[in-house]
Amino acid sequence: AFSLLIVAIGVYAKVQKATDTVRDTFLIDPAVILIVVGVVMFFITFCGCIGALRENIHLLKTFSFTLTFVFLTQLAISIMGFFYSDQFVKKAIVHYRDDLDLQNLMDYIQKEFKCCGWNNYTDWSWNLYFNCTHENPSTERCAVPYSCCTPVPGETVVNTMCGFGVQTQKYLEANKLIFPVGCADKAVLWIESHLLLVGALALGLALPQIAGIVLSQILISQIQDEITSVL
Repeated sequence: AFSLLIVAIGVYAKVQKATDTVRDTFLIDPAVILIVVGVVMFFITFCGCIGALRENIHLLKTFSFTLTFVFLTQLAISIMGFFYSDQFVKKAIVHYRDDLDLQNLMDYIQKEFKCCGWNNYTDWSWNLYFNCTHENPSTERCAVPYSCCTPVPGETVVNTMCGFGVQTQKYLEANKLIFPVGCADKAVLWIESHLLLVGALALGLALPQIAGIVLSQILISQIQDEITSVL
C-alpha cells in the first residue's frame, strides 16, 4: 500500500509539473524517481510475499536479486553523492532560477543549515541573475537568495529582497544580514554532531534489506532441499 501511495504522489507531481513552464534542470525528474521507486517497491514486496506464501523459487530468486540490486544501487548513489556533492550544489546554484524544485530544495538547505552558497555567499555569482560583474543587467546583481538572510524577529511577511547587494559587502558586514558561512562547512559540522543519528539511519535502511536477502536465500535453500528429498 505504501509503494502505491508513492506512485500516486509521483504521478500527481508529474501532472502538476506538466502544467509548469519552468524548465527542469534535474538529470532525472524527481516525480519520475518517485514513480520508479514506488513501482520497484511494489514489485519487490509482491515477489517476496507471493514467493514465500507459494514457496515459489523463481519469485524468491527474483525478490533476492532485485533487493540486492537495489541495495548496491543505494550504496553506489551514496558514495557518488559524497564525492560529487560539490558539483551538485554548484549546479543547483547555477540553475537556481531555472527549476522550481531545485530552487525550493536549495532554499530549504540554506534555511535549515543556516548557510549561503557552497564555500561562502559569493558563490552566488555563479548564477546568471546574481552574478556580480558590472556587465550583468539583472536587478538581482550581487544579491543572494532570501534563504541566506538571518530571520527578523516578529517578521510576518518574508522580505525576498533582503539579500540584495550583499556580495559587495565584506564578511563582517554581510554577517549582519545573512548567514555567510558556506553549506559545505555547515554540512560537515552537522554530520560530526549527528554521527549517531546518521549511523542509525544508515543501519535502519541497510539491515532490513540485508535481512530480506539472507532470509530469502535461506528459504530458497530449504525449498530446494525439500524438492531434492522428494525426488
